[in-house]
Amino acid sequence: MIKIKKAPLLFSFLAAVVLSACAGTGIPISSNTKYPIEVLYDNQPLERPYSELAVVEIGSEDSLTADQTKDKRMMFRGNDAKTKELLTARLVMKAQKIGADAIINVKYKYYTSVNKEGYMLSGLAVRYRGE
Repeated sequence: MIKIKKAPLLFSFLAAVVLSACAGTGIPISSNTKYPIEVLYDNQPLERPYSELAVVEIGSEDSLTADQTKDKRMMFRGNDAKTKELLTARLVMKAQKIGADAIINVKYKYYTSVNKEGYMLSGLAVRYRGE
């Protein structure tokens, strides 16, 4: 049995272990969803010859809701993995409209302020050469 005096110390230790296990993992941009064209993130090289078409991007900014500003805390902010997949699908559709075979160097940015939150997703639409 744990004595009451040691419980806060044990709780602090367990919280530190859990937080350190989560540090740096974050929510991935994608969970290996298959799109109609290839999507390569910032650190993934394209191993085929290609021609650049255009930078494609989508973004949005919204006012924070009452739940997000309750008690002056930064609660319920950001996009979850499913939302990021939907945003990536919108970026893919935009690239397909201009004839892209792939989007490379895809980057996701989320930002928040006192009253607003937003995101930006961008990448370079490319067409494969020799096909």
